[in-house]
Amino acid sequence: MGPRPGPFDAVVLAGGRARRFGADKPAAPVGGRALIEWTAAAASGASRLVVVGPPRDVLPGAVLTREDPPGAGPVPALRAGLAEVRAPLLALLAADLPFLRPEHVARLLDAVGERPGAVLVDGDGREQWLAGCWRTDALRTALAGYSGASLRGLLGPLGPAAVALPAGARPAWFDCDTPEELAAAERLL
Repeated sequence: MGPRPGPFDAVVLAGGRARRFGADKPAAPVGGRALIEWTAAAASGASRLVVVGPPRDVLPGAVLTREDPPGAGPVPALRAGLAEVRAPLLALLAADLPFLRPEHVARLLDAVGERPGAVLVDGDGREQWLAGCWRTDALRTALAGYSGASLRGLLGPLGPAAVALPAGARPAWFDCDTPEELAAAERLL
């Protein structure tokens, strides 16, 4: 691994409608902490933490912003979060990643290298678009010419480095989209 690529900000997408979850998913507790607190802790090295979603009292010091309209999806949420980013690199993270840790974010940052970004891939090799690190200017350029609604459609063509981590009992890419997954995360913690 080469030298650390430099300062980074973190954009945590914490809006959404959580249709499969049925509650305020980012505020749901796992292991005594809200899901969003686990994600924020993984990005603890960030110069600036930008949270896109409704106000919550769990992350003092975070820059709060909303997508327009609220609940419009990940691309408008990324657009809103990116407007608050000041660093040359950013970590783009979902608010429901209880097993993501600072060393995983560091691996993603290191993997960016000369590329536009790096994204975590799960045990089946699928890109986890809400667990990645990106060059801020590359995302701004891509968003300027993008009218679609899919993160895959926006980020895939950028050709990010794929970062595979050992799955283990608590895979970094494990997200909590349903109450059952939240219960599983609680057991694994």
